Amino acid sequence: MKTRLLPPTILLLAILLMLALHFVVPFYRVVRWPWRLLGILPLTLGIILDLWADRTFKHLNTTVKPFEQPQSLVTTGPFRFSRHPMYLGMTAIVIGLWLCLGTTTPLFVVPLFVLVMSVIFIPAEEHMMEKHFGDKYRAYCKRVRRWL
Repeated sequence: MKTRLLPPTILLLAILLMLALHFVVPFYRVVRWPWRLLGILPLTLGIILDLWADRTFKHLNTTVKPFEQPQSLVTTGPFRFSRHPMYLGMTAIVIGLWLCLGTTTPLFVVPLFVLVMSVIFIPAEEHMMEKHFGDKYRAYCKRVRRWL
């Protein structure tokens, strides 16, 4: 059986890398106290968005795992304004963490995280959704943007 890293694992690795960079090579503090507390806002919103999206999946009895066959096309809840609200929420979490840390080196992880989601997960998911749901999914893509 082939083991794939799932987005929550990638998020955890990104968080650990950000913390390591902050404590080992902080380089320069760009966000000073008390402004670093502003990071709590995107961090909290990201967690809420991820929980909301997860709950929407569970309510519709479909899988949350990106490489498993979906049972239904989810277009309600946070999926009304983003085709990938969980990745958006995870991105908000890493942005919030960077603001809370306030040093430059962890910032490099943010675009890296977005790149991994955009290159590895999103194209594969969208291809599978289009293959499985066809015109219904294509119409959804015309109505709802990929990120925001």
